[in-house]
Amino acid sequence: MYTLVIVNKNYSSWSLRPWVLMRTLRIDFEEMLIPLAEPGSAELLRLHSPTGRVPCLHDGELRIWDSIAIVEYLAERHEGIWPAERAARAWARSAAAEMHSSFQTLRNTCSMTCGQRVVLREKPAALERDLARLQTLWLEGLSRFGGPFLSGQVFTGVDAFFAPVAFRLQTYHLSLGTECDAYAARLLALPPMREWYAAALREPWREAAHEREIIDVAAEIVDLRQTELRQNKT
Repeated sequence: MYTLVIVNKNYSSWSLRPWVLMRTLRIDFEEMLIPLAEPGSAELLRLHSPTGRVPCLHDGELRIWDSIAIVEYLAERHEGIWPAERAARAWARSAAAEMHSSFQTLRNTCSMTCGQRVVLREKPAALERDLARLQTLWLEGLSRFGGPFLSGQVFTGVDAFFAPVAFRLQTYHLSLGTECDAYAARLLALPPMREWYAAALREPWREAAHEREIIDVAAEIVDLRQTELRQNKT
């Protein structure tokens, strides 16, 4: 059985991508979660991942690191990772690669935090450009391949690459228009996404650098993780 090495679900968009893909396509794996900022976490990451980063997939003695490499490795062994039709498959791979390499302002300004709701102090022009590109890309996929997912009727690798964006839109109260917002809502409603979100709320760990990234851009923050922690104590 595969083992997928990840870190905190609240913060890790990179961990989410192969995790939600494998869960949705029912590819069995064991999860190894190494909490950031816990004593020894850096050493554990270096032990289980060649780069000391996540995600990293273990398949026996093999170590496959980086989300896009993991998805392509899985595509060699399992059906349904990419669309069967050539044009849809080519578009899906291109869109996933663009997400992997681009949208830097969205990543930097809207750091992933599933369990918080944030009002941004400002929206830089570069962020608006990233959001506009996302809207264009999503509308293209939904219209060209008929939906309800980006490359057709079923969830594939390209949807996994944009799954963290659905959490970011929710966290930062961002809109990409009616059709794109509906697509993001469909992602959030998937059982594996709901499972990830619930686990993120329950996590007791707080990593200072990630928390500071959010505070630095926020005019207002509501922390739903604190509510969950209080409920667990009663």
